[in-house]
Amino acid sequence: MKRNGLKGPENIEMIAFTDRGEKLAAELAAGLGDGCGFIRSGEPLSLKDWTREHFPSAGGLVYVGAVGIAVRAIAPFITHKSQDPPVVVVDEGGKYIIPILSGHLGGANDLAKRLAEICGGEAVITTATDLRGAFAVDEWAKRQNCIILEHEKIKDVSGSILAGNSVRVRSRWEIDGDIPDGCRMAGEEDPDPDIALDIGYSEGNSMHLVPRICRLGIGCRKGITEKQIEDFFNEFISEAGIYEESIAGVASIDLKAEEEGLLRFCREHGWDLVTYSSQELGEVEGSFTGSPLVSRVTGVDNVCERSAVRASGGGELICGKKAKDGITMAIAREYYRPDWRWKSE
Repeated sequence: MKRNGLKGPENIEMIAFTDRGEKLAAELAAGLGDGCGFIRSGEPLSLKDWTREHFPSAGGLVYVGAVGIAVRAIAPFITHKSQDPPVVVVDEGGKYIIPILSGHLGGANDLAKRLAEICGGEAVITTATDLRGAFAVDEWAKRQNCIILEHEKIKDVSGSILAGNSVRVRSRWEIDGDIPDGCRMAGEEDPDPDIALDIGYSEGNSMHLVPRICRLGIGCRKGITEKQIEDFFNEFISEAGIYEESIAGVASIDLKAEEEGLLRFCREHGWDLVTYSSQELGEVEGSFTGSPLVSRVTGVDNVCERSAVRASGGGELICGKKAKDGITMAIAREYYRPDWRWKSE
């Protein structure tokens, strides 16, 4: 298997402003482990330049110093809770650890708790659902590897729960564990639940939670363009009735590892491209749509279906081979079993 990394690792970046803060930052970085880096402000980047560089790509930002300094630093770069990284502020004495951005969706609340454990400080959590111990749908979505399609509905669902009402939940999968207070499973009499957990299109006014559990297998002729792949993908995903947000990555044969049009397509969507040898694809078990021509060219009878299933860990092929203008696509779904865990123990 060959992995073509199109995205950087999700790491934590940390910056300190004083000698004392720098010592604490070193302790926190060591506690978080590999993938966490720290610098002193101005060495070599200014605070503004450091924030500009890391805000779009880091898995989290930690400012060791005053809250006001951190707020002013991130203010020009804030876009939306679905895109912003988690941001945490730690005072230079390590007494208080305060998440100030993307508490639930980004995971700032959890990051603050981890940092508090390392330095013995107190995580200061201010989100209403946390303060009252209420079910937080955005935190639940993150823990279940889901994308929320309608972020504006988070406040409606949370508001209803905080008001003492129950929200109706429908899921394609059975959900393990005890259902939390404030939730109930939607019945047949509830055609339009408050929360819908699925990878396929559904109508109505639900908040849709889409698990990222699908792998898109692609085969293509040499010299295919990004636009050709994009146009076919839009047609393919629409016919399949599956949310694009459910796609977690793309797979193909190693002959396409450097195919520029395919790489550009993956890069545009933020997906990794994983490729396999013909032998690896030939070892995938299942019933696939074979082609003598494909077998002669690649050494295996099918690329898109076999690569999708291989990348999904031997999951279910839910959309079989479709072909158009020298491109083939298929989708396989990983095994998925959600549960009701939504907060750190």
